[in-house]
Amino acid sequence: VYDRLPDELEVEADGPLRIVRLNRPDELNATNQGLHRALADVWPLIDADPEARAVVLTGKGRAFSAGGDFALLEAMANDVEIRTAEIETGRRLVLNMVRCRVPVVAAVNGPAVGLGCSLVALSDVVYMAASAHLADPHVAVGLVAADGGPITWPLQMSLLLTKEFAFTGDRIPAERAAAIGLANHVVPDDEVVDAALAMARRLAELPRQAVEATKRTVNLHLERAVLATLDYAMAAEHATFGSDDLRANLERMRR
Repeated sequence: VYDRLPDELEVEADGPLRIVRLNRPDELNATNQGLHRALADVWPLIDADPEARAVVLTGKGRAFSAGGDFALLEAMANDVEIRTAEIETGRRLVLNMVRCRVPVVAAVNGPAVGLGCSLVALSDVVYMAASAHLADPHVAVGLVAADGGPITWPLQMSLLLTKEFAFTGDRIPAERAAAIGLANHVVPDDEVVDAALAMARRLAELPRQAVEATKRTVNLHLERAVLATLDYAMAAEHATFGSDDLRANLERMRR
């Protein structure tokens, strides 16, 4: 069933585990249209997979995800139809991931920036490589951050820290991320995927109904926060894709 997904996302079945890998390693797993759609579509497929008991989410190569692909950002800035479609894809991604019954263990094997940072924020247990970092630079380039951090971070850390990191886009090193509640564990770089797999296997061996209902109980808090903010945030992000600030930053990046 996962074969229908674009090549930019790989799903491997390992018994009751589903290992989901962002698969644009040469581009540091930056999100193009194919990967964006795949990340929205994969969660209902996993949800409907009767054998799936836990997910490990990671990136191929040396990054988890470098955020939005430059070509996609330019297309969204210049084409309102593409912008509208991608904003809706982002909305589906957030809601589908929040509502997925299967626990998601993130193995943050390298930088997790922009949408990559959002995927980490929407996961259930987070392992970070010691050299990895989180960052959400939406505001710094002229965009509203609508698909993760500012929506979920207030449930994970303080409002003050949420605003600082959302405003500035500053890097959050792995140890700091764990200290402030954005990650569960920091492990040596070459152990991060194995550590996440070990946790996923542990979750898969626990009583299924109890695990899934407990995740849903906790995520009802998250879903209420998402539903309270998502439509406004998405509309605001849509508007900022047409801003002079973003266009000026894209022009600088093009050089």
